[in-house]
Amino acid sequence: MPEKPRYKSETDSKHEPEPLKIRAHHLCCIQGFQGYGYSPAFVANMRAVISDLEALPSRPLRLVTNCDAICVSCPSKRECTAQESHLSRRIKHMDLAVLDKLGIEDGAVLRADEAFQLINSKINSPSDVEDVCRTCKWRQKCIWYVQAGKSLS
Repeated sequence: MPEKPRYKSETDSKHEPEPLKIRAHHLCCIQGFQGYGYSPAFVANMRAVISDLEALPSRPLRLVTNCDAICVSCPSKRECTAQESHLSRRIKHMDLAVLDKLGIEDGAVLRADEAFQLINSKINSPSDVEDVCRTCKWRQKCIWYVQAGKSLS
């Protein structure tokens, strides 16, 4: 019996990395990160995630509205995972605002370079940026937020 032909997705999937789970609003944070953070462990982890994405821009990302690869080192992670906490609702609102503006659903998988291109093309007005970042404590130190506000004003 002849061997079943293999499709590209069947053979290549073994070599592609698993999608990295990233909160939707972290697409903004990654671009604006300047080394500030909740703790030294958080900063080191954020740098590692950014380095990984810079080294492999085609890396698949699963955009989510819950804790991700960046949150694992956050000192507030426990409160964040409590679905009814004020903090978790506020952060999830940022994720949902990003997903809505991008026109994609929770759990969508995109290449990292495509995800960054999409967010920078879709969140392109001062009101869009405010909708996403209004409650973020880091916004005044965030290059993405500051530059987006200046270039969009």
